[in-house]
Amino acid sequence: MRDDLVAEVESLSMGDVTDLANFMGAVIDRRSFDRLAAVLHRARTDESLQVLAGGTADDSVGYFVRPTVLLGTDPDNDVFRTEYFGPVIAVHVYEDSEYERVLTTVDEGSGYALTGAVIADDREVITKAHEALRFAAGNFYVNDKPTGSVVGQQPFGGARASGTNDKAGSAQNLARWTSPRSIKETFVPPKTSTYPHQG
Repeated sequence: MRDDLVAEVESLSMGDVTDLANFMGAVIDRRSFDRLAAVLHRARTDESLQVLAGGTADDSVGYFVRPTVLLGTDPDNDVFRTEYFGPVIAVHVYEDSEYERVLTTVDEGSGYALTGAVIADDREVITKAHEALRFAAGNFYVNDKPTGSVVGQQPFGGARASGTNDKAGSAQNLARWTSPRSIKETFVPPKTSTYPHQG
């Protein structure tokens, strides 16, 4: 799986977004570029991390950061706890027997909880992830990528420091911004205070 992943990431084309042959363009601005370049520099100097793919940044024309895959031996490393909003993913390989510990690490790994995903064939593994990661993501994907939610078609929203878990594009979100009240008006006012069954 490792070689296939590395080959796929290395094959992603970058360049001018007006050229539709490119998979991706530059990051949005200098601030984003500098933050990502610092992450890549740290990854090259951190003994618990290995750059498997990408790992370079070039600002000679635009702010281009190669899609990067980092392999980390320490699941408490910052690369597993921070959302960089750039083409950097960190992978931690663990033994099957450590699955429940890893679920706890993931759940406690960040104050943010926007999206998450589990990819597995084993239904028991998926069920354990559902239970253990109940509050770890506002949107939780099973056997799908955790990106690309379409607002208006799929409710989307984060939990914890990523939001209040209400979903943009859904009735739950709309209700959050309203103050419902009931108004009753009668055009046939009562003439007594008794009920009909009392007569």
